[in-house]
Amino acid sequence: METYRQFINGAFVDSHSAEWIEVENPFTNAIISRVPRGDKEDAYAALEAANKAQTAWAARPAAERAGYLKQMAALIRGNRVALARTLAAEQAKVLPLAQVEIDVTAEYFDYYAGWARIFEGEIIQSDRPNENIFLFRKPIGVVAGICPWNFPFFVMARKVAPALLSGCSIVLKPSSTTPNTTFEFAKMAASLGLPPGVLNFVAGSGRTLGSALVSSPLTDMVTLTGSVEAGQEIIRATADNVTKVSLELGGKAPAIVFADADLDLAVKGVLDSRVIFSGQVCNCAERAYVQAGVYEEFMEKFTQAMKNVRFGDPFADPAPDMSSQIDRSQQEKIDAMVKRALADGAQALTGGKAADTGSGYFYEPTVLVNCRQEMEIVQKEVFGPVIPVLPFTEYEEAIALANDCEYGLTSSVFTNNVNTVMQALRDLKFGETYVNREHFEGMQGFHAGWRKSGIGGADGKHGLMEYMQSQVAYVQF
Repeated sequence: METYRQFINGAFVDSHSAEWIEVENPFTNAIISRVPRGDKEDAYAALEAANKAQTAWAARPAAERAGYLKQMAALIRGNRVALARTLAAEQAKVLPLAQVEIDVTAEYFDYYAGWARIFEGEIIQSDRPNENIFLFRKPIGVVAGICPWNFPFFVMARKVAPALLSGCSIVLKPSSTTPNTTFEFAKMAASLGLPPGVLNFVAGSGRTLGSALVSSPLTDMVTLTGSVEAGQEIIRATADNVTKVSLELGGKAPAIVFADADLDLAVKGVLDSRVIFSGQVCNCAERAYVQAGVYEEFMEKFTQAMKNVRFGDPFADPAPDMSSQIDRSQQEKIDAMVKRALADGAQALTGGKAADTGSGYFYEPTVLVNCRQEMEIVQKEVFGPVIPVLPFTEYEEAIALANDCEYGLTSSVFTNNVNTVMQALRDLKFGETYVNREHFEGMQGFHAGWRKSGIGGADGKHGLMEYMQSQVAYVQF
């Protein structure tokens, strides 16, 4: 069994805590590793190291900082197969999808390395003669990054790459559920000769180590990908120091299928957006609205497609479409939500229960009908392979139903009418809208939510700006 240590100030060190967190393979239920149950002292040590290193790191040219990102990308590519297998084992992600995550993470480091000579400040016109107004972009300082369990390796890069490129130092806490791939990356990063303290990895629970990271006056920014509840706790914890936060939280993405849509394309788009990583993705399609004229035909095709979804061993060849939920509590949460929906009048056209497979925490791909808009299953994030499908009559009704939600991360529209597309892009209140395709963002875009789905965002130019602050200089001559 692999045992990992904290990576602080350029070295692997023992935790101040004598306790450990065991990591389970969700498919086999075997314990495959352990990480420290880090405490406040670990958090303080990492933050102090990051604070000490940040000024000198920021003074280096951006192109030099980018060189380290390129090396990170190369190391990931050189170990891509082993990393994918580590990732698939710690979270029951089917191996091909795990491999995609590893490969995209390498691309992500290269992508942000390419920004080194591109991001810039501004010269602003002055009202006075013989004066220039300069706006400089400067790193925000010490970043505390808190990662989720569903895409732990990619989201690690989503925080580390722009932080380091902008001149910040960072302390990153992976999820205690899926820390292995991140700590394998820490081993690789340790070989690069980064200045000690610039990049730190610490494991521990959110309530102890995580709380210490986000509430410390040494922390200049907290970036979290996680639940709404975790985001709310971070806002409270950062209030005293008025620390900047960038939060990607939950989602309840609607998929709207209009009568003129290519139904086969719509079925595939909604299906792919629902069962990817067993439905455990923030931007997954969580509910669908289908226009009355094509509702029956869509439901026939879609229900059959969900029945055909294969689930099983993430290492199987050929790979199944999905595997286990991340743990028993997640499986039980999904099952409880479905049971409450069924008790309230919903009907399961397929699925509707946990799958008895002998090992793992599987939940059957589930299609629910006879749901009402106010039901929990329509309003709250399921985070599993379950989708309620509701009919609508007119465009205005579909938009109103889609926007009737406390979340605002992603959405999708299926139609062949460009006017409907443009109207929907104007009227939908979500940070992202996908048209005639599955829900999955690009690294050059900006992944940001409205309402309870978050504050700030990630990716692209605007994601880089999250890690920078402005300084304006008025220069009279």
